[in-house]
Amino acid sequence: MHSSPPSRPGRRSVLRDIAFLRLWAGATASGLATWALPFVLGLAVPDGALTGAGLGVLLAARTVGFLAAVPVAGVLADRHSRRGVVRWAGLAAAGAAPLMVLGLGRSVPLMAVAAVVTGAGQGACRPALQALTAEVVEEEHRRQANAALTLAVRVTTLAGPSLTALAALSLGTGALLLGIGLLWLLAALVPGPGARLGGEGTGSGGRPRRTSVLVEFTDGVREARAHPWFLAGLGALTAVIATGYSATGVALPLVSRDEYGGEVVLAAATTAYTAGALAGALLIARRRPRAQGWTALAGLAAYGFAPLSLMVQVHPVVVVAAYAVAGIGIELFNVPWFTATQREVAPDKLARVSSLDFLLSYGLAPVGLALIAPAIGAFGTGPVLAGCALTCFAAPAVAALAPGARHFSRRLGTSSRPARERDACA
Repeated sequence: MHSSPPSRPGRRSVLRDIAFLRLWAGATASGLATWALPFVLGLAVPDGALTGAGLGVLLAARTVGFLAAVPVAGVLADRHSRRGVVRWAGLAAAGAAPLMVLGLGRSVPLMAVAAVVTGAGQGACRPALQALTAEVVEEEHRRQANAALTLAVRVTTLAGPSLTALAALSLGTGALLLGIGLLWLLAALVPGPGARLGGEGTGSGGRPRRTSVLVEFTDGVREARAHPWFLAGLGALTAVIATGYSATGVALPLVSRDEYGGEVVLAAATTAYTAGALAGALLIARRRPRAQGWTALAGLAAYGFAPLSLMVQVHPVVVVAAYAVAGIGIELFNVPWFTATQREVAPDKLARVSSLDFLLSYGLAPVGLALIAPAIGAFGTGPVLAGCALTCFAAPAVAALAPGARHFSRRLGTSSRPARERDACA
C-alpha cells in the first residue's frame, strides 16, 4: 500500500521556502483581486456611478471571460511555462483596470470589455497556479502549502469587506479599481518559475507539438477519466456548489430578512462560515486522516447542514453553527482534493485537469444561482432547500463508492506504475 512519504527530519517548513512564499504572495494577490472586484463594483451602485442592471452586466461579462479562458489556459500552461501563463494572465487583468476606471459612470460597454478581460485573467491564473504549486513544492509539503494558500483566501474573505469599506471612505471607486489592477500586477510579477519536467506536450528536441487546443484539452479530459475518484469527486463538488452555494447566495438573504427580521443572521452566518473554513484549513494542515478521501467527502457533505438549517425557523445560533460546520467541512475537502490532484495526475496534464475542475465546479455555479430563485417561487422555500440539502448529503456519499475514493488515489493497492514515476512532479 502506497502512502505519501513522511516529512524528513530537519527539512525546513514550506513557509520558509522563498519560492513558495513568492507563489503564495502572488496567489493571495490574485485571490484578493478576484474577490474585491464585485464588492468594489457594488459600492459604485449607491454612488450612482453604476446601476444595478449595469452591475449585473459586468458580473456576467466577467463570468464569460472566466469560462472562456479556463480551458485554453489549462492547455497553454501544460504546453508552455506555467509561470508565463500566470504572468500574462495577471498583466492582462492589470491592464483592464484603467479601462474599467475610464468607463466608470460613462460607458458600461467599455467596462464590460474590461470585465471580460479581467475574468479571463482570473480564469487563466487558476489552473496555472494550481500546476505551478506542484512544480514549486515537493510532494511531502504540498498539504501544508495548499492549506497556506486556502488560509490566505479565507483571511481575505473575512477581513476584506471591512478593509475595503474603510478604504472607500477616503478613496473613490476609481482608486479602488486601480488598486485591484495593482494586485493583479503583483500576481503577475511576484511568483517565480517552477522546476518543469518534459512531458507529453513536447515533441522531439523539446519543441511543442502543434496540435489544436481542443485536442489537447481532450487529452486532459482523458487523463481525468483515468482517475475514477477524481470524476466522482468533481461531480459531487459541482452538485454541492450548484445547490448548497446557491442556497447560501439566494435563500440565506431571504430567510434572514423574512424570518429573522434583518441582516444580522446573514452577516453572522457568512462570518461563521469563513471562520469555520479557517479552522478547517488549520486542522487538515496538521492532521492526515487514514482514509483522506472519505474524510474529505464527508467534509464536503457537511455543507448540507447550511440549507438544512434554513428550512424552518430555528434559533439563530443553530443557523450560525450550521454554517460554521459547513466552513470546516469545505476545507477538509479542499486541501486533500488539491493535494491529491497534484500527486495523482500526470505532471504534463495537471493544468488541463485542474482547468476541467474549475470549469465544471465553479463554471456551473451561475446556473444554480439562476435557477434557485425561480424554483423557490414555484415550489416554495422549504422544498427547494430540502432538495439542496439532500443533494449536498447524497452526492458525496455516492462519490465515496467510486474506485480510489477512499484515499483519493488509484495507486493504493495497485502496482501499475512505480511511485517514483508518478511522484516526480505531480
